[in-house]
Amino acid sequence: MQNIPHIPVLKDEVVESFYGCSEGYLIDCTIGYAGHSSAIMEAYPDISVIGIDRDDEALEFSNSRLKRYGDRYTLLKGSFAEKILEIKQKPIVGILADFGVSSLQLDKPERGFSFDSDLLDMRMDQGSSLTAYDIINSYSKDRLEYIFGSYGEISQAAKLADMITKARSKAPIKSAKELSRIAKTTLSSKNKIHPATLLFQAVRIEVNDELGQIEGLLDALEKMRPASATVSLITFHSLEDRIVKQRFKKWTKDCICDENAPRCACGKKHSLGKIATKKPITATKYELKLNPRSRSAKLRSFRFKGEEL
Repeated sequence: MQNIPHIPVLKDEVVESFYGCSEGYLIDCTIGYAGHSSAIMEAYPDISVIGIDRDDEALEFSNSRLKRYGDRYTLLKGSFAEKILEIKQKPIVGILADFGVSSLQLDKPERGFSFDSDLLDMRMDQGSSLTAYDIINSYSKDRLEYIFGSYGEISQAAKLADMITKARSKAPIKSAKELSRIAKTTLSSKNKIHPATLLFQAVRIEVNDELGQIEGLLDALEKMRPASATVSLITFHSLEDRIVKQRFKKWTKDCICDENAPRCACGKKHSLGKIATKKPITATKYELKLNPRSRSAKLRSFRFKGEEL
């Protein structure tokens, strides 16, 4: 077995979140390098995994890693927001998604995610057309400001957009390394994170439509409503976590009438299930020592009602 290129965050907590799931299928929407899936299959012999990913390299690795489980796994290439609606296997007992970028993607210079990369790429699916280079060198200053402010929550978004457009007017910005330098000279950092961290987050979200994908997944699950299934989602920043938190809260509501309505007219029978985690689960001190990248991970779980809805 080749060396494992990625440490799955909150692995034990993820496995525990599916405790009580009966025989059936678990959809790993972001199978990556199968760290979570292999742990789940080891812990629950009656569960089979359907894994989805946009990254060919990750799928190839996962296929090699999971071969020892025989016919208990299926791999699908593509967007999880779209692929999940194509799945026909039943019963679905669990849905898992880890929205973080894998260590391999971050650490491989040729993927263009890291601050010192000579490329400016950031595509999770290397067959897609839009790259970080396209965004940085062709988007208008106003559009860049919006992306930096909305997806990176950068207070100096306007200043950063201005610096980038001025720099690219002289010559195209070709590398993540160069973009990182611009961020470092433009943005002030009051804590230990690199000044380019939020910039790279914002560009990566735009390249891969990450927030749209999460919304699409939640829309798909709302449509599917798999009976008794547990949904466990791992987020890594406030934008992702807010989307998941608000949607889970919406799913628990019995009444869907307008807040200004004088009385309920919907029958108060619209709850899809219950939230299984009162507060988001975060990494233990032990895990943080082993894997510092787990520091921002949050796990939230939801359990759909038992009867078909």
